[in-house]
Order: sequence, then structure tokens, then C-alpha cells
Amino acid sequence: MNTITASIDTRKYRTEIKSASGNIVIADEPQEVGGKNLGFSPSELLASALASCTLITLRMYIDRKQWDVTEINISVDFEKNTEQNVSLLSRKIEIIGNVDESQKERLLKIANSCPIHKTLTNTIQIQTTLD
Repeated sequence: MNTITASIDTRKYRTEIKSASGNIVIADEPQEVGGKNLGFSPSELLASALASCTLITLRMYIDRKQWDVTEINISVDFEKNTEQNVSLLSRKIEIIGNVDESQKERLLKIANSCPIHKTLTNTIQIQTTLD
């Protein structure tokens, strides 16, 4: 289990997020909705999780195969259509190195197999308690 704790005080909407391993991230909302833009918004954090997991998964696979890839870049756009109750994460991956078309096809399958991708495309249940 990966436990994350977060807290917010009276500073709108600055949130301190801590991992069990001791890492800290500040989240906030943009100024146009009352925050001070001190960190990633929750939507940006969600898109960041997909981006970083995809890159790490690809790098692990590429290293294991010993392919000549010097850099991998990704952009993730997160859009919510509230009328249709649909969220869309659009991911664009750039591979810099010597890879042929069959390797690119394999890398696309690997990208779609990263743990966060799998989590987001399968059923998610959220259990909440209030103390």
C-alpha cells in the first residue's frame, strides 16, 4: 500500500502532500479560482502521475532491451466534459533515438501497460471515512 497524507491550513488552497517515504509536494489551485498557483493543481497531479509512470515504464523496458533511445518526452492533456460526464487524458510520446516502426508499436503497447494507465482504465473504487 502506498500511503499519501495531505493537509491544508487557512492558506487558500495550498495543500502539502507527503509520501510515506518522506517526499513532499505542494498542490494549489490557479489564481483565477482563488489559489496562489504555488504548485500543481489536483488535475495536473493526475496527469503527472500518468506521464511519469509512462516514462518510467518505457525507460525500464528500453533499458532491458538495450535499445538506442537517448530521451523520451511526453505531454498529457487532461480534459473534463462535465455535460457528458467524461474525462479524457490525451498522451503524446516522443522517442528520441534509433527505433524502427515495429519497436515503436511495441513501445505503444508498453506505454498502455504502465500501472497508472491500467488503474485509470479499470474500475476504481474510493472508500472514504470521516473521523
